[in-house]
Amino acid sequence: MPLSDLQIRNAKPSIGCTRKLSDGGGLQLWVTPSGGKLWKLAYRFAGKQRKLSLGAYPAITLKDARDRRDKAKRQLAFETDPGQQKRLEAATKANTFSVIANELIEKKRRESKADATMAKIIWLTGMAREDLGDRPIKEITSQEVLSLLRKVEELGHHETARRLRSIIGECFRYAIATGRAETDPTYALRGALVTPKVTHRAALIDPEKFGGLLRAIDGYSGSSAVCAALKLLSLTFCRPVEIRSARWCEYDLDNAVWSIPPEKMKMRRPHKVPLAPQAIEILTELMSLSKGDPASLLFPSLRSIQRPLSENTLNVALRSMGYSGDEMTSHGFRAVASTLLNESGKWNADAIEAQLAHVERNDVRRAYHRAQYWDERVLMMRWWADRLDELRVKSPNRYLARAS
Repeated sequence: MPLSDLQIRNAKPSIGCTRKLSDGGGLQLWVTPSGGKLWKLAYRFAGKQRKLSLGAYPAITLKDARDRRDKAKRQLAFETDPGQQKRLEAATKANTFSVIANELIEKKRRESKADATMAKIIWLTGMAREDLGDRPIKEITSQEVLSLLRKVEELGHHETARRLRSIIGECFRYAIATGRAETDPTYALRGALVTPKVTHRAALIDPEKFGGLLRAIDGYSGSSAVCAALKLLSLTFCRPVEIRSARWCEYDLDNAVWSIPPEKMKMRRPHKVPLAPQAIEILTELMSLSKGDPASLLFPSLRSIQRPLSENTLNVALRSMGYSGDEMTSHGFRAVASTLLNESGKWNADAIEAQLAHVERNDVRRAYHRAQYWDERVLMMRWWADRLDELRVKSPNRYLARAS
């Protein structure tokens, strides 16, 4: 006799054993000793008695359970094992693009990728999920990926489309490595996208104009911390994020060395910066104004001492001095140093690259560079600081000229 909703709601557990209430057609409600109510389907396939779990009551209602029983019966009519089909569907669901993307993200987190890198990966995979998220990764074709990339290109975001193709390809290669895909459809799309126009970060590589900027920084009437940060950028030509996130514990002023930990570096490798006397002078003055806590930031945000100064703050300071975004950015100090140091002809190009933390991929060559060029880098950084002093004296100051 078929079950009713009232019977199911009132069904009580038995002590020490599971009660089985039949609804007909092999559909059963199992009432466990703990009070749980589970739907099961008893059926025969290939001459063997089998059981199929259909879910728990009340999440799966009586009507839902009957619908699932009927679906299983139709599969049996076509000589398909409902249990095997359920396992295949579960495996397919576990191997969707979203699942693979999540696993790749977690892998990169375990590799201690930079926060900025993780944010970009999450943003790009989120963009891909809109079209590909629920698709089994094995079934995604090159045309599906290209269709997604074309949507991004149509918005004029050519560089984003290129990066999106790259991260989608990473997801496929991870799926291949873990045995859940056989091919990478993004490989066939090489050359299919619009090549983005390369735009280099703005930088004043003309020595006279750069000298004018240095004088403008000296005359900056805004925050003293911002002024000091810009001066250290010019003296060390580190990446802005490395300056902004620097803490006092990284500095050894007695030995004139700044040791940047790997988690703050783009290539996740430690980096040492020789400090010229001019840099030591700035740091000593900053230290006298700070509370002396080794864990504290050199350049905390005006809103919170727990957060670093933003890169936008540095760029806004440059704008206030009369330098547009097409002329100079906080990242542009690196390009200026690279250009002028190479043009001087005084320093080995490998020593300049080592100071810029442009990491040599060959392990042996990288170790050689680190040992071979340290002494040269110490001399180079002192020469560079003196060269900045020369440029500062010789060059006109656009900022002060406008102010007067």
